Amino acid sequence: MNTSSPDLAVSDNADQNRFELRLNGDLVGILGYYDFERAPAPNPPVVDFMHTVIVEDFGHRGLAAVLVGGSLDLARSRGWRVRPVCTYVQRFLSAHENYRDVVVALEPPRTEPKRTEPQRTENRRRQPQRKVPARKA
Repeated sequence: MNTSSPDLAVSDNADQNRFELRLNGDLVGILGYYDFERAPAPNPPVVDFMHTVIVEDFGHRGLAAVLVGGSLDLARSRGWRVRPVCTYVQRFLSAHENYRDVVVALEPPRTEPKRTEPQRTENRRRQPQRKVPARKA
């Protein structure tokens, strides 16, 4: 593979629900998405960006940022709204505020209500406390 003059391209592989990053024609990264909410026209669809993966041999070269930026550009051009589920996409967006118009906020995680201990009633018998024998020194 010739990397002296890299040719980077981000494309949409809709059959696989992913954006692909190709370096000189070779697949080096993917950003998986899920079309979660098909909104009725004229509302834009909301698409979850689920995970970003770069081939290990090409890590730490800034290619993930190229992939995410290109994917967000394609989403914007299609009128998509993006929900950043992937933590890398979230970090990218915190550093690139120019994509805020494309982003839909994540819903806060659901939390279960706190469990409380049942109230003691006066009619309940108290259990005697055990006495622990003292240790000999």
